[in-house]
Amino acid sequence: MPLTTEQLEAYQKADYVVFADRLVVLRVGQPNAELDELLAAEGATTAAFVSAANPRGEKRSDTENGVANAALQSFVSAAGYPHFWGEGRDPFGSWAEPSFLVIGIYRANAEALGQLFEQNAIVFCEVGRAPELIVL
Repeated sequence: MPLTTEQLEAYQKADYVVFADRLVVLRVGQPNAELDELLAAEGATTAAFVSAANPRGEKRSDTENGVANAALQSFVSAAGYPHFWGEGRDPFGSWAEPSFLVIGIYRANAEALGQLFEQNAIVFCEVGRAPELIVL
């Protein structure tokens, strides 16, 4: 099912918060020096902000989202990617969903990961560039 205009706008305007040693807030289309420093500290040049919550944009319970994100975290850990907990959230507080910043993942793998967990979109990050919303 294609994204609605409202969903696309919500994803583009969201704050993507990374719980590293300090909070790093990513925004689509805005370069972020703190993100670049975080990636450099991890020896990486790429990352992706991915969730397993609310597949296909359909609201699920906190329990269902928790189970899905635990599966995502297990998958990412088994694949050997360092990662940080995160949260995608509406800047006005109307929604938030648990997520991860997966460090060192290539774009194609990040897209596949988002598709595996039935997500509408992911945010792909590359050092020196603004985070990019990728609709899957």
